[in-house]
Amino acid sequence: MSSSTRIRLIEPADAAPIAAHRARDVEAFRRWEPAQPAGFFTPEGQAERIDRLLARYRAGAVWPGVVLADDQVIGQVTIGGILPQPHLRRGTIGYWIAGVAQNQGHAGHAVGLALRVMTDELGLHRAEASTNLENLPSQRVLRRNGFSAYGVAHSSILLDGSWRDGLLWERILGD
Repeated sequence: MSSSTRIRLIEPADAAPIAAHRARDVEAFRRWEPAQPAGFFTPEGQAERIDRLLARYRAGAVWPGVVLADDQVIGQVTIGGILPQPHLRRGTIGYWIAGVAQNQGHAGHAVGLALRVMTDELGLHRAEASTNLENLPSQRVLRRNGFSAYGVAHSSILLDGSWRDGLLWERILGD
């Protein structure tokens, strides 16, 4: 099951496995994620994306991670929108798991590990997330990790040609 799940900071060598997963799962993710240019699904496109993520990591704006099962990259978990100021101290968590590794507990375990990074490494007080209203599996992952839904962001993301509402989630860390 998910006992072998780990997360670590993304690195340039992760570009090829991420590209392979994303190319294979493009149809499955179409209803949950914005459209991407063709280059996104190539190792070169992912290498450029990873370089940008690592630059933002060095600037303290993001913690970009990969999800590993048996030391193989099976997805990503990213803590973005990091606001480290003493009166804010929050970040937003996002994640995906490759189709070949879904429904095995990896997403829930990875989110739990990312919450530890938010608390222990980043010193954050509040975790936030957003899901598509119809994305019940992702909502279960968040609920199991202590998140509560607190509102709806109307017409917040353009998916597959139409504006969709997002369900907003929060968790106070250390609770």
